[in-house]
Amino acid sequence: MTRRERVAENLNRALHTLLDTDPAAYVLGEDIADPYGGAFKVTRGLSERHPERVISTPLSESGITGVGAGLALAGNRPVVEMMFADFASLAFDQLLNFASKSVSMYGRRIPLSMVVRCPTGGNRGYGPTHSQSIQKHFIGIPDLSLYETTPFHDNEDVFAAMLGREQPCVLFEDKVLYTRPLFTDGVVDDLFHYEMVGDDNPTAHLRPVDDADPDWIVVAPGGLAERVIEAMRSLLLEEELSCELLVPSRLYPFDLSELLPTLTRARGICVVEDGAAGGTWGEVLAQQLHTRLWGRLDRPVLLLSAEPSIIPTAAHLEREVVLQSATIHRAIAEATK
Repeated sequence: MTRRERVAENLNRALHTLLDTDPAAYVLGEDIADPYGGAFKVTRGLSERHPERVISTPLSESGITGVGAGLALAGNRPVVEMMFADFASLAFDQLLNFASKSVSMYGRRIPLSMVVRCPTGGNRGYGPTHSQSIQKHFIGIPDLSLYETTPFHDNEDVFAAMLGREQPCVLFEDKVLYTRPLFTDGVVDDLFHYEMVGDDNPTAHLRPVDDADPDWIVVAPGGLAERVIEAMRSLLLEEELSCELLVPSRLYPFDLSELLPTLTRARGICVVEDGAAGGTWGEVLAQQLHTRLWGRLDRPVLLLSAEPSIIPTAAHLEREVVLQSATIHRAIAEATK
């Protein structure tokens, strides 16, 4: 059996392709040059092939992002790597007050194509300051788009989509997902298959092989896909509840129009997210879904988030805080009663 490409390998290939084909592309970040190749080896081999456009930088997230935005404002297409998503908070001023505003504040629309990559999420034992899912802090900023890696989207296409928007984009990359294989053949396992839905912002649509109308449709970002699929499997086999899953690549702005025909097939909708509740992507999406679909649903949209806590280093405590598949299973089963 041929080994499937892992998500980290796919990201690395996408960056190689970008640098090979676009002379205006740059990659900047801390310790990204060989032989280290970045904290998670996503940039391995890039500096050897393109030493003049792959730049290891000082430890200054604000400085890296500011340089990236300046390169983009001058017509280049930089990719900036945060070593951990937690540190993107240090670059918040550059994203909020410089990069995103520069798209439109000069009296005409200025193309500013750049990507800030953010390794995110827990379940790795990295502790409170290296494990957060901070997507919610970037929601709602005009001309700033948010994406998340998934096990279904080829990152060459994702980078092309982000840079094609001609505005700054943040790409969240779940650290556990780095080691997982990328699905490419429409088959997840013997119970579930998937297809891509939509043209402008393709969403992975997973469903049971019997294709009957589902009891629930779950909407989740890519980092949670594996945990949701595990919950869907146990719900089907143990509770006889049929669930489908929608996994978008772009989290914000989120366009429901192409997904409405799918969403209207379910009696219940669940939105899951890895960060703590309060002004989040999941809350914004749940509100939109409730407004558009409330007359068709048997119950309110169910929103599941992580616990409102720091993320402990100890594995058994970390599992109590970070959203797990068993919690998803239990919440959907109880909401069905």
